[in-house]
Amino acid sequence: MLHELKEIIQQAIINQKKGLKNVLVTVVDLNGSSYRKPGVRMLISSDNSYTGAVSGGCVEKEIIRRAQAVFVDKKAKIITYDGRYRLGCEGILYILIEPFFISYTFLQAFLFALENRETVKIDSYFKKQNEAIGNYGSIISFKNTQQFALSNSLNLETLDTETIFTQNLKPLFKLLIIGGEHDAVKLCKIAANLGWQIDVITAAKDSKLQSDFPGASAVFGEMPETIQFLNIEEDTAIVLMNHSYVQDLKYLVQLSKHKPTYIGILGAPNRREKLFNALFEFAPETTEDFLETVYTPAGLHIGAKTPEEIAISIIAEILAVTRKKEAFSLRKLQGKIHN
Repeated sequence: MLHELKEIIQQAIINQKKGLKNVLVTVVDLNGSSYRKPGVRMLISSDNSYTGAVSGGCVEKEIIRRAQAVFVDKKAKIITYDGRYRLGCEGILYILIEPFFISYTFLQAFLFALENRETVKIDSYFKKQNEAIGNYGSIISFKNTQQFALSNSLNLETLDTETIFTQNLKPLFKLLIIGGEHDAVKLCKIAANLGWQIDVITAAKDSKLQSDFPGASAVFGEMPETIQFLNIEEDTAIVLMNHSYVQDLKYLVQLSKHKPTYIGILGAPNRREKLFNALFEFAPETTEDFLETVYTPAGLHIGAKTPEEIAISIIAEILAVTRKKEAFSLRKLQGKIHN
C-alpha cells in the first residue's frame, strides 16, 4: 500500500543522512498462501535495522541475513522463503532484494503524487529462482510520465528477465473528521495508524491546532454555512462528531451535493429518521443513493463504550463498507480469508 511505501521512503532518507546504505525488499510472487501477499515491502539499512514487514515477523530475520550480500556487491537478487515448514502457511515467497537510494528529483516527484492524490505504479523485474543475482529491480512511474529506477544498478536495456510484477498503489485513503472534541482526537489518532490521510474540521469559533490532533494532515476552523467541500472522491470517508443535531444537519445538507464512500454520524438511533426527514426538507434534491452512504449511528455493534472503542468500531465499519464486506467473526468462515 502507498502509506507503507511512504514510511519506507521517509526512513530511507533518514538513513541516508546518517550515512547508512539501504536495500528495498519486495515480495513479488507467491506459490500457495501466506500471511501477506505480493506487493508488501520492507526497508533494511546497513546497521540491520528495518522498517515495515513482509510477514508476521518470522521471515524478516532470514531476509536480513540474506540481504547482506546486496550491501556488499550492490547487485539485486531474488530469494525464496518456504513457509510450509516454518510459518505454518502453505506458500513459497519470492522476494526481490535491491539497493535503494532516494534522489532529490525522485523525492519531489513522489511528494507531488502524494499531495495530488495520484496513483503510483511500480514494475518489479525478477526471476522465479532462489539466490538469483543479476540485473533485477523496480521502476516507479508517476502520472506525469516520470520514471525512476529504485536501484542505480538496474539497466532496462539489459534485463536478465521478462517476468514483471506490477502494482498500482492508489492514493492514501482520506478521512475527514468534523468535530474537535476528545472523541474526534481519539478517532484521528487511531486512524493515523492505518496510514490514512486525515483532515479535521473544527468549529470556527473554537478552532484547534494541528498539534491537537496526532496524525492529522491538516486542521481547519470552519462553519457549515460557508464550508466548501473539495476533492470528495470515492476513497473518502467523513465522520460527523459535532454532538449537535443542528450542526450535523447543516453539514449533511452541504454534503448531499457530493457522494463520498462513507458518511458516519454520531448519535442515537431514534434521531436517524428525524435527521433524514429534515434533510429532504432543506435539500429536496437528495437522492436515495446518497442516503445509502450515510451510517448513523456510526460504527459496528461490538459493545464499544469508551472513545477509543467507539473509534475502533467506526474504523472497522469504514473498512467493511469500503471493502464491500459484511462484518462477522472469522471463525464462521470456511476456506480462504481473501479471495
